Amino acid sequence: MRDSPHSSSSSSSAMHAYFMSLANEIEHRLNGHEIALTSFSSEQSDFIRFNEGKVRQTGHVSQASLTLRLIDGQRQAYATLTPCGDMRADTHAVARAIAALRDGLRDASDDPHLLFDTAVWSESTQRAGTLPSPDALPLLVAHYARGLDFVGFYAGGAISRGFASSLGSRGWYEVDNFNFSWSLYDASGRAIRSHYAGDTWSDAVFAGKVKQAAARLPFLAGEPRVLTPGRYRTYLAPAAMQELMEAVSPGAFSARSQATARSEFYRLNIGEVSLDPRVALTEDLSLDITPRFNGDGYRRESVPLIEAGRAVHQLTSARTAREYGLVPNGATSAESPAALSMQGGDLASGDVLGALDTGLYVGNLWYVNFSDRMNCRMTGMTRFATFWVERGRIVAPVAAMRFDDSLYRMLGSELEQIDAQPELQLNDWTWGERATGGMKLPGVLVRSFDLTL
Repeated sequence: MRDSPHSSSSSSSAMHAYFMSLANEIEHRLNGHEIALTSFSSEQSDFIRFNEGKVRQTGHVSQASLTLRLIDGQRQAYATLTPCGDMRADTHAVARAIAALRDGLRDASDDPHLLFDTAVWSESTQRAGTLPSPDALPLLVAHYARGLDFVGFYAGGAISRGFASSLGSRGWYEVDNFNFSWSLYDASGRAIRSHYAGDTWSDAVFAGKVKQAAARLPFLAGEPRVLTPGRYRTYLAPAAMQELMEAVSPGAFSARSQATARSEFYRLNIGEVSLDPRVALTEDLSLDITPRFNGDGYRRESVPLIEAGRAVHQLTSARTAREYGLVPNGATSAESPAALSMQGGDLASGDVLGALDTGLYVGNLWYVNFSDRMNCRMTGMTRFATFWVERGRIVAPVAAMRFDDSLYRMLGSELEQIDAQPELQLNDWTWGERATGGMKLPGVLVRSFDLTL
């Protein structure tokens, strides 16, 4: 079959112009020393759910929200609106919101940690992608997954984010992208999980990923290898690394968590421990998978987090900076990386099994949580495409096992090799709205990985 992409947005966005018009209307209604910081979010998304290679649910979502933040001195108040697309109606809604916020500020106390950028800047990212047509995608799945028990979920379309300050700053981010996750099941109920994400769809790439996963299905049919608790030589695939990094990201790189001694990387940040010198992690805005601005009016730049195995910076939001006497570096209020990137190494994808030789190949991890947060020790389950490898060949699936190990060990003393080509995984969050951001991570080969039961 031939590629069947389509673009879901034009290079000149009507949504962009509409948001900027609303921002201007807001500014015209301000009094005296009032300042308005306005954030905008919208999407035009297609969703398709597959089971047994057939469409089980499909739909299209078109939605937008606007958050108006009114500031007067050291007092602030928020309101979130749902624009309807009619300028006259939305202008009236904005006027009512400003009046309500202004009334609320009369009795509001000062916010001691209020901080926002007063610099004037302009930032714009508009990238049209080539996405699979929602009408053609079911046919592609039916063709390339013929004879397979294919279960998956597709989300794709245009995502927009905007910012406007009454002091003069303007920011716009609009991209087309897609996220497609699926599993191939065998008769035993075990599965191989795969993922395809990006902004340029290719039937050939999709077909190759399905074929690659299908080639490993026969290994699932064998009798599962039951391992005794202990430490095993292990390769953790990029998807497994993503589970680990998603677990640590909410606090490990946060300046607030560090200041309150709650960071999972607390000991790393104070220099008490270090990782392997080959480990480098960055909040990498050059990936262009998240806006280069935040809701406090700051432009965002890439931030080195770990270099040569040692912590160098944390993500510092405006409020944290104000409270703890730090300098904000464009981090969002969550202080969690939105575009975490790990530097690759020298392990070629075709050499993974040979380098592993004998041990565990872990495709995915599940239910990852902390067993000892201060020592960055995590626990969870192996799941989906975990195999026992002997002499560089897959010989059997492995029964689900619980692991309990420290990321300090996995990326420190036990780290042997790092994949040469990190893999981009876009954020697949769809609760409320599709998210921006993601991670670009390699797989890693470790000398030992602790299985407990």
